[in-house]
Amino acid sequence: MISLYQDIFKIRCFLWVLTFLVMLSCTDFKKNHAHKNTPDADIARGKVLAGTYCKSCHLLPDPSLLNSNSWANGVLPQMGPRLGIFYYGNKTYPSSKNDPALPKNFYPEKPLISTQEWQYIIDYYTALAPDTLTQQKSNAVVKDGAQLFTVAMPEYRRYIPTTTFVQIDTVFNPHRIMMADMATKKVYSFNNQLQLTDSIPALSPVVDLERNEKGFITCNIGIMNPNNGKFGSAAFIVTDVKGKLKTDTSISFSNLARPVQVTTADFNNDGHKDYLVCEYGNLVGALSWMENKGGGKFERHVIREVPGAIKAYVRDVNQDGLPDIWALFAQGDEGVFLFTNKGKGKFDQEQVLRFPPIYGSSYFEMADFNKDGKPDIVYTCGDNADYSIVLKPYHGIYIFLNDGTNHFKQTWFYPMHGCFKAIARDFDGDGNLDIAAISFFADYVKQPEETFIYLANKGNLDFQPYKIPGTSAGRWLTMDAGDLDGDGKTDLVLGNFSIAPTSIRSAANWKEGPPFVVLKNTIKK
Repeated sequence: MISLYQDIFKIRCFLWVLTFLVMLSCTDFKKNHAHKNTPDADIARGKVLAGTYCKSCHLLPDPSLLNSNSWANGVLPQMGPRLGIFYYGNKTYPSSKNDPALPKNFYPEKPLISTQEWQYIIDYYTALAPDTLTQQKSNAVVKDGAQLFTVAMPEYRRYIPTTTFVQIDTVFNPHRIMMADMATKKVYSFNNQLQLTDSIPALSPVVDLERNEKGFITCNIGIMNPNNGKFGSAAFIVTDVKGKLKTDTSISFSNLARPVQVTTADFNNDGHKDYLVCEYGNLVGALSWMENKGGGKFERHVIREVPGAIKAYVRDVNQDGLPDIWALFAQGDEGVFLFTNKGKGKFDQEQVLRFPPIYGSSYFEMADFNKDGKPDIVYTCGDNADYSIVLKPYHGIYIFLNDGTNHFKQTWFYPMHGCFKAIARDFDGDGNLDIAAISFFADYVKQPEETFIYLANKGNLDFQPYKIPGTSAGRWLTMDAGDLDGDGKTDLVLGNFSIAPTSIRSAANWKEGPPFVVLKNTIKK
């Protein structure tokens, strides 16, 4: 049976198609499309149709956010099937209608609009979109930061580095690095001298580890490439006093839709540890929690049944003794949501930030930038592997300040092509939160230094960007911060995932690089 949530999601999917199409809602018709010979009346009809089918689902993206070719040959052919349009003109649109992992009525049986109406939508996007996107602009000069961090690499090498996760484990002494690799499906342990000390196989590629009192919870994604199957799982690793890794086969759960994070909390206050799971999925997915029924038994409860849950934090936001959830969704209706725990595993939902569905949201953190005691948000967007693989001027790092009532306003932006993660820490010890950021889809030709950028906060959100020599050795998918060597300073570790699509050819040979690098903090306080 198809649940109510799935029915709602199906409808939203239809709307997504047109939301991607609606990116022109605020654009002057005659200014951009005159040379394309598209009648104003047709564009106007397309705008109305796009608004009708998309606006109730997510933000209407402006057509100017993509170039015309990306709309015509990338996004729109992917969106057509959501409206029941699988063939148009001489084109067969790509779809997953034969995927047994999808609900049977995921796609509509009949087109929701006529072919002429679909053409109006195409006209709206392709006529008003620019031929090329504007280039990113930054007023800040990127300085050399060789004196800030020293890059260290392990002797250990993989034939092709496919690092899916890195972590600085400061619970174990001496501190160490945990690393996961897609090709080997193993979790590795390195000491603070970057020497390999142990490894353990996992059920599938591990993309997240959470520390607990016995060891780690592993988040096993299943299949890395986008798919709708439920091949993911969570398992447990225990460590002895010497740090030796051992699989705990007594507790695990499976049948998860491409999970990317697992977090512990007691959501129903029954004294048992439950688990929050970001099931990113693909066309289907969910934010869900696994209720611990005892005896190694878990029951899955859905909080929000849409794909794209990528990062979550558990906090008691309203201080009522119940764990609430902040979560970022990076698919379709992209944005940050607050889920308030009402007890007995029930949650109210509020979307506190909303982004266009083509932003490629990739990460967020809660951090107090203005020192008012309220959590602000640092957010990144830069996923650029889908249907519009062009450099985008709005990719980068954003800071949204909290007004004290969990309403957020953008106050700062740093452009960074393909930004995948930004960590806010006081790296230089001056009392201000600095930012370390990585890019997985950088402009490797014109701006190769943006693979890693360190932003020193001089106060009042005035950031000075620095490039660090040696950080071009890999293509950084993952990053973590922590005091690796115990000197009281926050270091960084970057994980190299060397195989992935990119729109820009690079001279860098990441496949010959290390699986990770450590950026030892050498900033003088």
